[in-house]
Amino acid sequence: MVAEALLPVIPQNITVHLGAPSQGAENVTVNFVDYIKNVASSEIYPTWPEAALRANIYAIISYALNRIYTEWYPSRGYNFDITNSTAVDQAFVPDREIYENISLIVDDIFNDYVVRQGEVQPLFTQFCNGTTSTCAGLSQWGTVGLANDGFTPYQILQNYYGENIGIVENAPVADVENSYPGVPLKIGDAGNNVKIIQTQLNRISDNYPAIPKIDELNGVFGVDTENAVRKFQQIFDLQPTGEVDKSTWYKIKQYYVGVKQLSDLVGEGITLSEVQVPFSNRLQEGNQGVGVKTVQYYLNILAYFNPALMMVPLNGIFGAETTAAVRTFQAFYGLPVTGIVGINTWNTMNRIYTETVENLREGYSGNRGKLYPGYFLSEGMSGQAVRDLQTYLSLIGKNYNDIPTIPVTGYFGEQTRAAVIAFQNAFGLDPSGTVGPITWNTIVQQYDFLIGEQN
Repeated sequence: MVAEALLPVIPQNITVHLGAPSQGAENVTVNFVDYIKNVASSEIYPTWPEAALRANIYAIISYALNRIYTEWYPSRGYNFDITNSTAVDQAFVPDREIYENISLIVDDIFNDYVVRQGEVQPLFTQFCNGTTSTCAGLSQWGTVGLANDGFTPYQILQNYYGENIGIVENAPVADVENSYPGVPLKIGDAGNNVKIIQTQLNRISDNYPAIPKIDELNGVFGVDTENAVRKFQQIFDLQPTGEVDKSTWYKIKQYYVGVKQLSDLVGEGITLSEVQVPFSNRLQEGNQGVGVKTVQYYLNILAYFNPALMMVPLNGIFGAETTAAVRTFQAFYGLPVTGIVGINTWNTMNRIYTETVENLREGYSGNRGKLYPGYFLSEGMSGQAVRDLQTYLSLIGKNYNDIPTIPVTGYFGEQTRAAVIAFQNAFGLDPSGTVGPITWNTIVQQYDFLIGEQN
């Protein structure tokens, strides 16, 4: 699949807690643009020079986005994004008057934010009024003097946050939900959420070396990832299951943000390479590649068992036929009928496929290769699916000189990984050494062919 980067977006809405974090107070969800206008009208004076107003509004936007991007409060068990307590956040006064000139500026720059050059997270733009309170960040009253001296908004921000800042302009606006994927991640799972956990655990292990490093940050939840998760859970007093449930997900997020100091004015920061993910989050007509082929494979298997669905050519090209099949699948399972495979459609497709495979009657496949088991196979795993894989590869290895013959042990060790890589190289697949649906299907096709030849 095509690698993408998970970059910050501007949320449609933000949930504000009307009090200190632990105070029993009301939560209100408001439009993000309206929130920024409210905070700016509460924090600064509309009579200030425009350059000062813009600098302050940049800081207000970036501060709020940092809280959202780091999930500062959700990772601590709270059900809001930010508070209106000026002791820890920024002022928000429900139903207050919004100043017209501030409103116009916010409309102009609400989807711009401050970053450190070379980093992607919105900068934690700490600020204070500069008179009754001072801090290491921006002085609100100090911006007035700088503006009167002819400083531009960017120069004002540089004065307080350093020369190495930048402004991200016209960031996309989207619905932003809590990051937990909704179901626990476990061995055999694959996807961008696994890559996120792997990246975060490896960084946390720099500070907590008892957590073993994960060698390959490939988005495949293998034994090494399971071991790292289990050790993290042991260190931080969580049930050591080796699976990433909601509490583990957010505890990992909390400590990742902490060790990188993402919610401090001076922190380590997140680089673009750290947010690269191996799988596309959105597939649609015109796309090509293994991600499309995986969707087509799933659609075809499901259509075999459900005549209400459509089969498509397994060619890795997202054309009109695939669009129609996706739309049919979405309609059947009550999803928005878009013809686009986004996260919700993929999760549903993956769930239905797994349930279909699990519910097949014993002996369904006869002497031929079985259907993909519904989870990735990788080094260190064991069980019947590994034994099946080795059975297929063993026969293939006897007929292809480039593919080694391996014993059927039920354990995925170095020999099995080498055979998988050799097979992937021989058949033009990504030589990852892991077995997902396309590698499995290609192996089974070759096995079935050889079985047919023998008969």
